[in-house]
Amino acid sequence: MPPPLRLRPTMLSDLDFVVTVEDDAANRPFITPWERTQHEGAVRFPDFRHFIVEAGADGSRSGFVILQGCRNPHRSVELKRIVLQSKGHGLGRACVRLLKAMAFRDLKAHRFWLDVKALNTRALALYASEGFVEEGRLRESVRLAADGADGYDSLIVMSMLDREFQARVALGQEGPP
Repeated sequence: MPPPLRLRPTMLSDLDFVVTVEDDAANRPFITPWERTQHEGAVRFPDFRHFIVEAGADGSRSGFVILQGCRNPHRSVELKRIVLQSKGHGLGRACVRLLKAMAFRDLKAHRFWLDVKALNTRALALYASEGFVEEGRLRESVRLAADGADGYDSLIVMSMLDREFQARVALGQEGPP
């Protein structure tokens, strides 16, 4: 069972932590890191929701998440980024469940979507098990040029619609992780 989890709005004073977690060797292969100024913009711009993930009894910072499209007139909200320090303890699943509820209940999304690198098999399995449906692939759309690698990876676009979320709620699949 994952430790207690909560999301709180990211403050500018959290950005050193955010950049450090993003730059961690365990996370870097799976994301395209942002400059600090990009995170500052996401914290300030109303179309984004930038949150610190706090976990455990002490509420220590465990990562961060970013939603984009929160004011999208088409009600299509993107899970832009989820980056956690600790893996394999259920925090990712707990975060995804909180974010789905936020997207559909609070932001009134019609569609909640994301893209994920094909090499991130762990995340792909999590998103599929949480009801996200693969929509397509952007073949070789991101360059891999770290740790001596020089090549490309594909992005897999996945989404969930509000009616799919409501069906999962009705089936009891959207409770606590």
